[in-house]
Amino acid sequence: MDVLHVDCGTCRARGPACADCVVSVLLGPMPNALVLDDQEQAALRAMADSGLLPPLRLITAGPGGISGTG
Repeated sequence: MDVLHVDCGTCRARGPACADCVVSVLLGPMPNALVLDDQEQAALRAMADSGLLPPLRLITAGPGGISGTG
């Protein structure tokens, strides 16, 4: 099972993209990391794809540079 660690404090899109990020819309900026499993990610993706929620806008700096999810 893959998990996604969402940490708003380390997101490079923080600020301009927060208002259009599913985490901020549902929970507000997170002071601690949020962990989403495969099923939770799929559910959020399905809701975003249908227009019910904005997508996850997380952009992190990984070992190979910047990676994003949305």
